[in-house]
Amino acid sequence: MPTVKLIVEYDGSRYAGWQRQPDQPTVQEALETAIHQLTQCTVSVIGAGRTDSGVHALGQVASFRIDREWTPSQWVRGFNARLPEDIAVRSAAIVPDEFHARYSATGKLYEYRIFNRPERPAVDRAYQWHVYKPLDQAAMEQAASFLLGSHDFTSFEGTLTDNEDPVCHVQQLSLTRQGDLLSVQVYADRFLKHMVRAIVGTLVEVGHAKRTPRSLTDVLAARDRRLAGRTAPPHGLFLVRVDYQH
Repeated sequence: MPTVKLIVEYDGSRYAGWQRQPDQPTVQEALETAIHQLTQCTVSVIGAGRTDSGVHALGQVASFRIDREWTPSQWVRGFNARLPEDIAVRSAAIVPDEFHARYSATGKLYEYRIFNRPERPAVDRAYQWHVYKPLDQAAMEQAASFLLGSHDFTSFEGTLTDNEDPVCHVQQLSLTRQGDLLSVQVYADRFLKHMVRAIVGTLVEVGHAKRTPRSLTDVLAARDRRLAGRTAPPHGLFLVRVDYQH
């Protein structure tokens, strides 16, 4: 059976995350429903990252195996004719059988968007965290530098997780500002549950001088979620890209 790889974009505002839930809409469920409508086949769709409730994606990767010899363009057209308007398949490809959207991934890029001005936003309020007090970007960048490399990120992990390996290798943690929009980009080989949002919440506390940049070394070493900052709200987070070995 062919293995199909999809690149999917979605607005996560009305979904309970990626992973199928008993009584709530999810992105995985929407894709599997579309496949069934297209082919009358029931298949499981695997996602590269289990984005949380309310989190968005510009480049989520999904894969599934199915007994259909369709071209990539047929899959794209078929999905986009049946998916809800807040989920779109950007591209499709037929890939080797050993490809697995989650386990074959070598790295992921997330972006968190902070809207930083006193007045609340109107237009992009569903896609940015409004932080109304000024932020010290230089202090936040200094703090971010202490999180680069391979570390045990237990202090930045959400509760109720089945993850057994807390070590992640963060290769990029950068902040860029354009006007009132401050973007935090994080690239790593893997991520723990709520990790990016916990990092952002902690960096914002540094930006408000509630903790020092160097204190993040102590937070990492403690391996205790209570020592890090708040978990930033989900609506500012985007899964931008998933990388694979060629």
